[in-house]
Amino acid sequence: MMARTNTPALRGALRNLRARPLTLPQQRLFSASSRYLATDKDKQSQQPSFKSQLYESTQQRLKRERAEQERFAQYQQTQSPGGRYAALMFALVFFSSGAYYLGSLKPASLPSTSTTTLNDLDAPRHNITPSNLQAAWVDFVEILGKENVSTNDGDLTSHAGSDWSSYTAKETEKPFLILYPSTTDEVSRCMKICHARLIPVTPYSGGTSLEGHFASTRGGVCIDFRRMDRILSLHKRDLDVVVQPALGWEDLNEELAKDGLFFPPDPGPGAMIGGDGRDGVYLTVVLADGTVIKTRQRPRKSSAGYDLTRLFIGSEGTLGLVTEATLKLTVKPQSTNVAVASFGSIAHAAECVTSVVEAGIPVAGVEILDDVQMKCINASQSTSRQWKESPTIFFKFTGTPAAVKEQIGGEEMAELWSARKQALWSVMAMRRGAGDHVWTTDVAVPMSKLPDIIEATKADMTESGLLAGICGHVGDGNFHAIILFNDGEKNVAEGVVHRMVKRAVEMEGTVTGEHGVGLVKRDYLAHELGETTVDAMRRLKLAYDPLRLLNCDKVVRIEQPAPGEVKEW
Repeated sequence: MMARTNTPALRGALRNLRARPLTLPQQRLFSASSRYLATDKDKQSQQPSFKSQLYESTQQRLKRERAEQERFAQYQQTQSPGGRYAALMFALVFFSSGAYYLGSLKPASLPSTSTTTLNDLDAPRHNITPSNLQAAWVDFVEILGKENVSTNDGDLTSHAGSDWSSYTAKETEKPFLILYPSTTDEVSRCMKICHARLIPVTPYSGGTSLEGHFASTRGGVCIDFRRMDRILSLHKRDLDVVVQPALGWEDLNEELAKDGLFFPPDPGPGAMIGGDGRDGVYLTVVLADGTVIKTRQRPRKSSAGYDLTRLFIGSEGTLGLVTEATLKLTVKPQSTNVAVASFGSIAHAAECVTSVVEAGIPVAGVEILDDVQMKCINASQSTSRQWKESPTIFFKFTGTPAAVKEQIGGEEMAELWSARKQALWSVMAMRRGAGDHVWTTDVAVPMSKLPDIIEATKADMTESGLLAGICGHVGDGNFHAIILFNDGEKNVAEGVVHRMVKRAVEMEGTVTGEHGVGLVKRDYLAHELGETTVDAMRRLKLAYDPLRLLNCDKVVRIEQPAPGEVKEW
């Protein structure tokens, strides 16, 4: 309440106000001040009767009603076209100014650290309700045509997993529909819809992935790139080619051979460009919100800006969708030859590989298969000849005819090299029934550690009692294990793989040399690289895909695991 000492000042102010016409707010102030200045004695002597109080109350109520009627009349006037427009503009300016002012007072909170831990995240907020997905179907059909948007049960099942994947998809892990775009623009437009509607997206190319890379863990839609399988442009003099992601590397090399050119990687059969290659590749990428970027121009050398190419290669569709790739080419070798050597033990074979690499002998490829793999190849009759069932190394040499002294026929050479390519299929042919599964995994170690880890892994496989073989292009310290098991043997198979990965990490190696992380190797990354490195990867994931829509749950976790979900190291 105002102090009594201020009373003279108030009286002076009131006298000044009486000297000129008063506004309505001033009248109210004058009335309130006059009442306040009255002494208690005055108030007692001037105490109104009940009748006068009732009269004053009625008068005040009538005044309020008249004021409300006037405000309503003003509102009605604003409802004319001109009035509505003026009111709308006033509201927009008022609220925009207010929002800007409030925002300037307290800016949006931004991360203050360089990494993101799982504790920093809430669960992603996706919208996979039937109504949202059905509405999106209409949008997708408008972009791609009805024939390129599938909800067929067979399509959904085939895009949920495969017989050769190490990850067994759950019944609930299926996409709602499959999209088949044919251009970068179509992919971009589809991603804009998914981003606006909060729909998770799983990319799919050749389907040869082995570690659960294309399991639709969050439902949503699957983008299948099978229609994007073209060579867009070939620059012979520049030794590069621009291709789409679903072009098979074998098909590419068959076409390039017509011009005496060659794309160097030599992966397994069925591999497509979208999942193949690291060096000499530049990309066109569609980001999670539909934005299209290029990681580089076509020169064979550049130091301009960040190396985004390396960032997206190996990201397994978690940061963006590759829709075009520019590949460096080489001149096709004039001559190729293959040599085969058998050994008494897998350790001796690995020692031979290490010695060849140390000696600097130029080889284009070195493949190893243990005795179990050779037995499976013979039993499956996947090649037309019978092989010695002992650990075997296949060497591929390239160069001029004079440099490759021991010549063999082209068909025989292809036959020799094809044995390695049939490793997976030959083990799958040994399945005892519909309940059998194949677990295929890989690790890589420094070359000097290769004999030790192969020997230890071989002993572990033999002790497990499972049908399990070792193979791989070991010239860079990378080897693979292929294990046959049924549901009752799953824990045994998991134990063999777990110990193989643990050995590799302890030997300063990596949990995967070629297959990638996917779902199966995700929780091993922290043991290889450290928790802070994984947290840095998670920050990158959130930077490029803040809504966590792209290939959910692969490479790094995007929410806390369930109790007991992460295996003990």
